[in-house]
Amino acid sequence: MSNAHSSSAHPSPEGASPEGASPEGASPEGATPEAIGASSTDTPERTAPGNSALSTSAPGTKARRPLLSTHHPLADVGTTIFAEMGALATAHGAINLGQGAPDADGPIEMIEAAAAALRSGPNQYAPATGIPELRQAIAHHQRHYYDLEVDPDAGVLVTVGCTEGIAASVLGICAPGDEVIVLEPSYDSYGAVAALAGARLVPVTLRPPKWRLDGDALEAAVTDRTRALLINSPHNPTGRVLDDEERNAIAKVAIDADLVVITDEVYEHLCFDGHRHVPLATMPGMFERTITLSSAGKTFALTGWKVGWASGPPELIKAVRRTQQFLTYTSPGALQRGVVAGLAMGEAPIDAVRAGLDQQRGLLLDVLAGVGFDVTPPEAGYFITADASWTGVADGRDFCLRLPEAVGVGAIPLGAFYVDPDRGGAMVRFAFCKQPDQIAEAGRRLSALTQGPLRSSS
Repeated sequence: MSNAHSSSAHPSPEGASPEGASPEGASPEGATPEAIGASSTDTPERTAPGNSALSTSAPGTKARRPLLSTHHPLADVGTTIFAEMGALATAHGAINLGQGAPDADGPIEMIEAAAAALRSGPNQYAPATGIPELRQAIAHHQRHYYDLEVDPDAGVLVTVGCTEGIAASVLGICAPGDEVIVLEPSYDSYGAVAALAGARLVPVTLRPPKWRLDGDALEAAVTDRTRALLINSPHNPTGRVLDDEERNAIAKVAIDADLVVITDEVYEHLCFDGHRHVPLATMPGMFERTITLSSAGKTFALTGWKVGWASGPPELIKAVRRTQQFLTYTSPGALQRGVVAGLAMGEAPIDAVRAGLDQQRGLLLDVLAGVGFDVTPPEAGYFITADASWTGVADGRDFCLRLPEAVGVGAIPLGAFYVDPDRGGAMVRFAFCKQPDQIAEAGRRLSALTQGPLRSSS
């Protein structure tokens, strides 16, 4: 399969190949026997659907069953769209505006603190829940910014990025047959972890250009099998920040149906134009049912560190912890100490990251609008969504597959964020977390679209 989102469970895990991760080493679809440990001299004589070259039998012997189960919840998942488009960008020397990875590191003070911790040691396992200093810093962060009181011992868990927090939360809360409601388009690890839990992803679709939540549609999506709402705000890929009306609608549905709410808030500090993120956990009746997830990676432009956290009531954090302990158990202690240093620096480094992103956002908005894209300024995050139909290409995936070779720029089709990729139409996503000179050069290259390089090959 070339599109990892054709499964009804939406399992195309961006989290399995995190944004910003190098496409090098990504396993191609149709893995060879060597890739799974079989000898290169083995000659497959019998195959099963979905397991090409993975079921073998010697002459005159009974056929063996496939080595890989066709019933695995991720059996139909191939290379993620992020690895695929990243590899295309690399192959054609393109400027990669697809992946959400800044091309400049965050505060040097944090890097030096992590380096000092590596040198001084100990370089052994950190506590499973995270080093005490970081858990205390996270509790202080929640109190300082949102007036939320969380127990640093029982109500905070350090995770390997927010993506692991999402996985541990869904796997820890959901059982086979449960349903998880998400706002679509959605970060694609959501569908993968729901599928691994045996749960069904139920999308409530946000529609362009305003990408607002329809409270009635959310309420209608709830059934007696609904276990959780998985809410991402500020939202990837649209850049929306939920407003009071939308948050009230979510809270009403969650309380009325007695649901757990899992919130992905990694872009919490990266809001623009006066927009402000308000956690759902701050609303009446919501703290006791909400698992709040975030990460230092986006906040401090250190995405490669993969240090995230979950916070909330002890009962729910215990459910997350019991799963997380069997995923990675712990994250690198030295990097955790680097995050402690960052959180201790107050608002200045966060403000600096946000200001830089705001400048880059303005540059890319001007570039895209000047070329001919229909764009809406994002309220937060790293990304701008754009309608590419003016180029003569009706499908965003087709556009993004051809863009690197045609003009030397990489992007991501919005269809990759939908249960049904066709809902993405000709919409694509560009990342603006890049240096100004790279954005300017991308604009120069994209201007070639006005000459119709994609129209001619349609």
